[in-house]
Amino acid sequence: MIWLTGHEYLEDYKIKIRFNDGTEKIVDLKNKVFNDHRMVFRALQDVNLFRKVRFNPEADTIEWPNGADLAPEFLYDYPHFSHLN
Repeated sequence: MIWLTGHEYLEDYKIKIRFNDGTEKIVDLKNKVFNDHRMVFRALQDVNLFRKVRFNPEADTIEWPNGADLAPEFLYDYPHFSHLN
């Protein structure tokens, strides 16, 4: 089973994600934010809200103040911008 161990907001819609197996990825979520038409993701088109991403250690994933979140498995399989290891 995969889960997140941390994150770092980088710029625009890019987040560096760390997983429990040691994998680190930079994911660019711009495509997700602008193509998922659910209101919770549409709100994240405002980069000022998007950059408020936080790590939720209880759920082992990332989330935003508006209630949006992404599962660790989704992030692990998401086409990455850069694979760091």
